[in-house]
Amino acid sequence: MFGESGTSRSGKVHHYYKCATAKKHRACDKKTVKKRWIEDIVIEQTMQLLANDITLEKIVNLILDLQKQENITLPMLRKQLAEVERGIENMLNAIQQGILNSSTKKRLDDLEESKSEIEVKILQEEMEKPLLTREQILFWLHKFRGIDTSQRDQRQMLIDTFVNAIYLYDDKIVLTFNNKESAETLTMAEIEENFCSDITVRAVPIVR
Repeated sequence: MFGESGTSRSGKVHHYYKCATAKKHRACDKKTVKKRWIEDIVIEQTMQLLANDITLEKIVNLILDLQKQENITLPMLRKQLAEVERGIENMLNAIQQGILNSSTKKRLDDLEESKSEIEVKILQEEMEKPLLTREQILFWLHKFRGIDTSQRDQRQMLIDTFVNAIYLYDDKIVLTFNNKESAETLTMAEIEENFCSDITVRAVPIVR
């Protein structure tokens, strides 16, 4: 479904969502749905999601895991550093056993230089792509609890950040969120109990 608007003869603008198939091919009998009604439901359910401390912990863990997966450079550099440090340790053991010549000394110097270079690269990578701590992520998530959901830009930011997709059926609405484990199904009976039941736009006289 996608957004549309129409102006009635009285000059009032109506905003709603309509099935693309119904508009292009008239092959779907899905009624148009009031924009404010469906968006209010999505906003309300998203705010309930954020009010749940257990759910927030799951989101934090997801973000922490994603940070590790997205940065492939740091793990590679740290692996290289570990290998170089093992090489240095082997060279030092050889020296302690009396094996010291020009080749041994050069190899040790080369390893020490490589170690310094890798350590600098690791530091640069950490500065360019700092990893958020658990406390920082929780602080950021808690800030969403205090947003003004009557403001369009803040509603948009909330949906863009947390909502993946909305599936609207005749008897229910399924909301899926960006943390893949979270999904919410609301029956129309539940919706009518908690929200207004006047959900569809039955006849919008449009001035063309």
